[in-house]
Amino acid sequence: MTYNFNEIEAKWQKYWAENQTFKAVNGSDKPKYYVLDMFPYPSGAGLHVGHPLGYIASDIYARYKRHQGFNVLHPQGYDSFGLPAEQYAIQTGQHPAITTAENIKTYRRQLDQIGFSFDWSREVRTSDPSYYKWTQWIFIQLFNSWYNKDTDKAEDISTLETIFSTEGNTTVNAVCDDNIEPFSAKDWKSFSSKKQQQILLQYRLTYLAETEVNWCPALGTVLANDEIVNGVSERGGHPVIRKKMTQWSMRISAYAERLLKGLDKIDWTDALKESQRNWIGKSVGASVSFNVIASETKQSTNNENENVTLSAVEGSHKIDVFTTRPDTIFGVSFMTLAPEHELVKKITTPEQKAEVEAYIKATAKRSERDRMADVKTISGAFTGAYAEHPFTKEPIPIWIGDYVLAGYGTGAVMSVPCGDQRDYDFAKHFKIPIPNIFDGVDISKEAFTDKEKTLIGNSDFLNGLNYKKATKRVIYELEKIGQGEGKTNYRLRDAVFSRQRYWGEPFPVYYVNGMPQMIDAAHLPIKLPEVEKYLPTETGEPPLGNATVWAWDTVNNKVVPNDLVIPTKRGTSDKESHNGVYPLELNTMPGWAGSSWYFNRYMDARNENEFASQEALNYWKDVDLYIGGSEHATGHLLYSRFWQKFLFDKGLVPVDEYAKKLINQGMILGTSAFVYREEGTNKYLSLGLIEGKKVQPLHVKVKYVNASDELDIKGLKADAEFGEDYEDAEFVLEDGTFKVKRDVEKMSKSKYNVVNPDDIVADYGADSLRLYEMFLGPLEQYKPWNTAGITGVHSFLKKLWKLYVGENELHVNDAEPTKDSLKTLHKTIKKVQEDIESFSFNTSVSTFMIAVNELTAQKCTSKDILEPLLVLISPYAPHIAEELWEKMGNKPSISTAPFPKFEEKHLVESSKNYPISFNGKMRFTMELPLDMSKEDIEKAVLAHEKTKDQLQGREPKKVIVVLGKIVNIVG
Repeated sequence: MTYNFNEIEAKWQKYWAENQTFKAVNGSDKPKYYVLDMFPYPSGAGLHVGHPLGYIASDIYARYKRHQGFNVLHPQGYDSFGLPAEQYAIQTGQHPAITTAENIKTYRRQLDQIGFSFDWSREVRTSDPSYYKWTQWIFIQLFNSWYNKDTDKAEDISTLETIFSTEGNTTVNAVCDDNIEPFSAKDWKSFSSKKQQQILLQYRLTYLAETEVNWCPALGTVLANDEIVNGVSERGGHPVIRKKMTQWSMRISAYAERLLKGLDKIDWTDALKESQRNWIGKSVGASVSFNVIASETKQSTNNENENVTLSAVEGSHKIDVFTTRPDTIFGVSFMTLAPEHELVKKITTPEQKAEVEAYIKATAKRSERDRMADVKTISGAFTGAYAEHPFTKEPIPIWIGDYVLAGYGTGAVMSVPCGDQRDYDFAKHFKIPIPNIFDGVDISKEAFTDKEKTLIGNSDFLNGLNYKKATKRVIYELEKIGQGEGKTNYRLRDAVFSRQRYWGEPFPVYYVNGMPQMIDAAHLPIKLPEVEKYLPTETGEPPLGNATVWAWDTVNNKVVPNDLVIPTKRGTSDKESHNGVYPLELNTMPGWAGSSWYFNRYMDARNENEFASQEALNYWKDVDLYIGGSEHATGHLLYSRFWQKFLFDKGLVPVDEYAKKLINQGMILGTSAFVYREEGTNKYLSLGLIEGKKVQPLHVKVKYVNASDELDIKGLKADAEFGEDYEDAEFVLEDGTFKVKRDVEKMSKSKYNVVNPDDIVADYGADSLRLYEMFLGPLEQYKPWNTAGITGVHSFLKKLWKLYVGENELHVNDAEPTKDSLKTLHKTIKKVQEDIESFSFNTSVSTFMIAVNELTAQKCTSKDILEPLLVLISPYAPHIAEELWEKMGNKPSISTAPFPKFEEKHLVESSKNYPISFNGKMRFTMELPLDMSKEDIEKAVLAHEKTKDQLQGREPKKVIVVLGKIVNIVG
């Protein structure tokens, strides 16, 4: 019987599907274990061999836990809203739902053929209305909540309304907008309904606000920072500018401290935790308020002591800054505002207006990430305005510079050139006077690293104080004059939650008199409407502006045609004039909306009445093992923790951290192939001919390159995708062949180095693919793919098959296991269990190979050995394990078999195979008990027939016995 892996794998994949072998139950006498993968975005390209790496690792662990007797939940689904499907719709006119469904079908086929033990009965798709109904529902809960600092959790907005109506807002300790105006209970009651709604928006956990965003005109949408690479969109490479837009935002900043502390109680990688800590960016310092000075003349603080006439500034303005070093306040020589700061236009003088506007326009083309990363470029503009130092009352010039970000802190900094390198470089570049505040010490580069030196300047109240005491004293003095206070700041900003896209979750929001209203949960989901085209409208509205049936009828509670919306008429109530029909929100939610809670939906995926029942949530509680990419550290993994904590506050989930342990898998890299075109020609030179020539490297598909790096020119020219590019090209050979250059890069369709798992499975089988991906190296590391290497693990599987099956029949019988076979089995059990529990899957594969080699050499046929060996191998190579398990007469699936127990006694040595030497040359070996004395060993060796043959009747001069080592007979 041959190892026909294609038939075997198809057979067992069908069996698992028909019998729902891996279906988890909610509630069981068994202990629970929840293994989660970051669910994939189903792209049109399908899977390449790099994608399954984490899935194979999680599948091995899930199968292992089943063998250990756990009720395992190992679900899978699709993060199926996204920009790629929408861009394809724009190009082709095909509805994104059709594209997405086709892509999912391909992914499902590919995932199934690799043999994953997913519980497909719990599959979720974020673009399915039955799923995003609950995403919309959670959005409504966020809208109807505020964050109470006193209780340190989210509470229903009705409790805040009660406080407003009885006490006003002066006693409210909430996370809210900065520009909150105080009011009394009497004032609240006198406010119009619209005014009250506007105030509540300043407190809600999801709210509308004018926000600086990354706007991509070509894509017609806002992009998140992680969707921008080198100042252009990751998708399509289009320019991105900074722009102010009214957007929905999530008040994630309310949870900054809890997100920080929560990291201490979860077993996530240190690198990932550090990324989140840096992103949250906790800083302790002071908030300082600088008054913008009205028109008057004051003595300058520069070295020339010239008078400066301050420009007139309309109104009374303050600039609030946050600093971690308030003790440096006497070193402030200028202020720097972000170009987008709301005060810039208000305080800029007429003389400086043109320069400032030109600078703002130029800055808008740079992303925040680029501005943060760029420490060398110095640019800025003077506003013409001045601020007053809170203590010295001296005028301080106000500049703008793009190294200050509007969304970080207050968007303004007090610049201390003698304490900060970037401030120093800015001051030197623009010739801004730098005061010497070190009492006779010249300003020098060395001063910048002197972290403990207090910048006391001419301040009497700081003389003699160290850094910590000086900090406290400055805060005390600021509070005394009402121009500052001690404060803890976080880099974490509220998350923009609007996208100007079609293919995303619709907001359950309609607008009355310009104010957002939530659609009642009973009428969810609000489904995406049909549109004629997926681009923004001609007037710049999002794609949903193209919908003709996109208004909300509050009387009949349904979506109706837009033309039923009647503008408000003077003298009539809003309700009457509209007939209860209002416009719906035109933006959609971002991709991370659906991925922020999907792990909870898996617990009860078919529940139509709740996002998950309390029974299911309380049973599964949280994810025991989560495997996914580190690139999501400050996106999905931060936002999902935020949503989990909010749901916990509302009593909707039992724990506030959803994943106990998280492992970041590494990446499988592709081996790219390059051909070299001679510049200015259509001539391609073989690798050995390019020296001294001006050439341009171009990727070619690796499928046309053999193991000797030789290019199949005929195949390349015949390629349907880009063969025309090479049809008339000249390929200059060396020694009759055309050599390419190989290089290891990220596996990507654009680099033509993708290896399709379909091809590997067809040629070698899914079990070979699974074993090889694990064998490549440690799970967390990056490693290159080499298809030629898979032949080794495929040969191992054939050898495993032969250990059990002969040409016509099964080898396995009830023979008593030998000591050697028991030793091989139990050392394998010990090593494999240690490897799985430490996620060292690569070394397990080596262990299997050693075990099979040893058992083959031992001619082992014992069922007592070969049956438990199959259970050990089955998490890694489940198809061959199932087949051999069945051939041995076992039922049902091997997945329910208990994991073998390691017994130390089988590894304890009771004898030693002594090498017997004559005059230093080993001639034979003898198996002797380890507890034999030297005298007994000597007698036994001398009595052996082979010893007598060697001595030929001679008496040995000496017998040397080293216990547990050797015996040497000197003749």
